[in-house]
Order: sequence, then structure tokens, then C-alpha cells
Amino acid sequence: MLENYFPVLLFICVGLAVGVAPLVLGGLLAPHRPNSAKLSPYECGFAAFEDARMKFDVRYYLVAILFILFDLEIAFLFPWAVVLKEIGTFGFVSMMIFLAILVVGFIYEWKKGALEWE
Repeated sequence: MLENYFPVLLFICVGLAVGVAPLVLGGLLAPHRPNSAKLSPYECGFAAFEDARMKFDVRYYLVAILFILFDLEIAFLFPWAVVLKEIGTFGFVSMMIFLAILVVGFIYEWKKGALEWE
């Protein structure tokens, strides 16, 4: 009965080894030369000059959401392209309608100036 759980135990042990071994090796073998630049807080590529709770411009979030939206669009295109022969004309037309809706949204965002960064 317990021999059925051996692969699960082996999988857990290998997973822990793969996760913990690089951390231990990095701590033992990595050079430790701290300086002020390495120890400083890093945010957005520039030195912090205000409070951490400062307000961000809405455009920052808008661009992030747009990136995620169009990144997901590409994620839907890969599986569709793989099975295009099996799904035939119906699948092709369905994806073209999906892409047309996204293109209309993209044109709307472009005309509204959502992609402009001042």
C-alpha cells in the first residue's frame, strides 16, 4: 500500500532539492561585496525621492493593463495556431472575430491617447 506513494514522496524530495540546492550553493559560493548602491532601495530605475506611499499617475496603471490585455491575446493565438487544421473554417472565423474586436479596442485606445506618455 505504501509503495504506491513512493513516486509522490520522490517527487516532493526532488522538488525540494531543486528549490533549496541553488539557494544553499548561492549562499556558500557567491561573493559577498556589499556597497551602498547594492543595498539601496530600488524602485522603477531611479532613486527614491518621495514617500513610498506616493500616488502614481493613472496612465502607469493603464499602460500596465493594456500590456496584460494584449499579452493575453498572443497567449490565445498560439494554441489556436497549433490546432488550426482540426478546427477548420469555424475556428478561423471565430478567431478573426476575436481579433477584430481587439483591434477595434486598440484603435479606440489609440484615438483616445491612452498610449501617449508625456
